[in-house]
Amino acid sequence: MPAPAPRRRPRPPATVLTPAEARAFLVGHHALAAPELPRGAAGVRALLARLRCIQLDPLDPLGTNADLVALARVDGIGKGDVYRHLLPGHAFEHFAKERCLLPADAFPWYRAELAVEAQWWSHAERLRRLPAGVVEKVLEEVRARGPVAADDLSDHGRVEPLDWSGWKGTPRAAKMALEVLQTRCEVVVSGRGPRGKLYDVPERALPDAARRRVHPPGRGAEARVEAFRRWALLERVEAAGLLSRGGGATWSMLDPARRAGIPEALLAEGAVEEVQVVGSTRAYLAPRGFAARRHPAPDGRVRLLGPLDPLIWDRGLVRAAFGFDYSWEVYRPAHLRRFGWYVCPLLRGDALVGRLDGAVERGALRVRAVWAEPDGDLDRLALLACLERHAAACGVERVVLPRRIRMNRG
Repeated sequence: MPAPAPRRRPRPPATVLTPAEARAFLVGHHALAAPELPRGAAGVRALLARLRCIQLDPLDPLGTNADLVALARVDGIGKGDVYRHLLPGHAFEHFAKERCLLPADAFPWYRAELAVEAQWWSHAERLRRLPAGVVEKVLEEVRARGPVAADDLSDHGRVEPLDWSGWKGTPRAAKMALEVLQTRCEVVVSGRGPRGKLYDVPERALPDAARRRVHPPGRGAEARVEAFRRWALLERVEAAGLLSRGGGATWSMLDPARRAGIPEALLAEGAVEEVQVVGSTRAYLAPRGFAARRHPAPDGRVRLLGPLDPLIWDRGLVRAAFGFDYSWEVYRPAHLRRFGWYVCPLLRGDALVGRLDGAVERGALRVRAVWAEPDGDLDRLALLACLERHAAACGVERVVLPRRIRMNRG
């Protein structure tokens, strides 16, 4: 008689959080309650280890999104320090929640995954458009000259650029070849210079991470893909704090892991926990032991958040937990915008208390408009202190405020 199959332990029921409990957890989890990281370079490196990824965007009216993420959490740094303190050696750029700065310890996982499966951001289409041999020649040049800017590479002619909903990619073959090599983890961004990003081979830019291997010899391709998806999903849950089980933009390139049933397997193993938030119809994945984690009490500062801050990745969760309806209007036609081109949320304590439209220009931080939430505690002096800190970090001394704070009527 065959032995009976082992009985699977029943999965614990979902933890139910009130909106106030969800807010408190998310603000503490994302290091926004009070300064708890070291100042300066050590703080930036600890921040990336804590957040697991920092989403990138090139727009720079008040600092880039990566600047804003760091400045909201780490004291003793200025605009650009998030790149200066992480590159090279401590981070690399790749796709996670879209394009992100990722910690160096993630590099061996990405390199191993991309040796098996490289279905990332039109990778195959780039290869189809590039002339034979160009990728290899660009790699040889980076190996010989790196760190090197894309504009300083030899000219290899032009290619048909990629088009994403009206956004044109590069028409330069050398730059497209760099994109292929970066996707494969054969080159990495190693810094930023006057001519833009600098590229180098990982053996120089990330020497310790480049030597590490994450798979035992002989592991098959299917097992390696599954291992990457499990690891990456645990990373994403940690990065999000609460990751919607229903998919969406917060999953980005990890949707195949969701469809393959990996969330269910991790829940069954107890590697993640299931959470429901009162007022939301969705279930969420949370890090194991999340309820026992302790964070400082909120310090009363107003913090200026980037439009792609991890606290506000999931707009539905933000509505349920914070009662705050936020959309980034940068891609909307001007006549359809309610608030402005690059409006940033304002956090105080565990509440999103308003939003701000402004830019650093003509030697000052100039705020075009501030909108307060109807029930928010947006104190003008606390706001001014926030903006003075931000102006100093951006290298200007003056803050120009509008005469009045407007009320968001919903």
